[in-house]
Amino acid sequence: MESITVEHISSLYAKYQDDLRVVRDAQRKFLKDRGKSMKAQLDDYEAEMTYLLLRDLRPEIVVEVGTFYGWSTMWILSALRDNGSGHLHSFDIVDNVVRNVPSELSADRWTFTKGDIQQHPEKVPAEADYLFIDADHGSRFAHWYIENLFPAVPPRTPTSVHDVFHGRRPKPFSEGSVIVKWLAEQNIEFFTPSTAKAPQVTEQLAAVKKELGLDEPVRNSDHNPMIFFTLP
Repeated sequence: MESITVEHISSLYAKYQDDLRVVRDAQRKFLKDRGKSMKAQLDDYEAEMTYLLLRDLRPEIVVEVGTFYGWSTMWILSALRDNGSGHLHSFDIVDNVVRNVPSELSADRWTFTKGDIQQHPEKVPAEADYLFIDADHGSRFAHWYIENLFPAVPPRTPTSVHDVFHGRRPKPFSEGSVIVKWLAEQNIEFFTPSTAKAPQVTEQLAAVKKELGLDEPVRNSDHNPMIFFTLP
């Protein structure tokens, strides 16, 4: 994967702006229609970056750990649909997502497994080529996926982890503190649109979105603690 920088993400906004505009409008309408029955966990920057990276990387197998109500699931599936290929394998201990994801999005490109992934690591496809993690945010789970999930997917797998930078630094004894420490030990750089951690990133991307006419919010949020990186 090309190194993630503001310049790279900005180029993806320009490259995929027409398709992204359609997805943004659909997601905005879906969120409005569902109201409180859809709790969106990603803000616009995180969701759009996920969509744009998946469009550009064109993965065949995406693994999503943690679906909540399906907001991230819908963005991922939208990217796979627009790519014309790829399959998403999602895992969660609750199945709210099943009631929310539209059938025209899931089609033949989605497999949902209800249950604790820690109890069934063998269900993770070994050929996964994108990994999305947004589940238990405790340090114990972070240690688990570093020790068990990361080695189960191919080297150099692009990965994103949510709920890392709620402030300038990860919360003590949290998933974020564990993964950031591990990345430092591995000399792996990460990219984040977190307003708390890297406000200059969202400022620059906001200018790009305004120029492209993509500045109307899909959902009102400035909470964007996700990080993006590539496994060793």
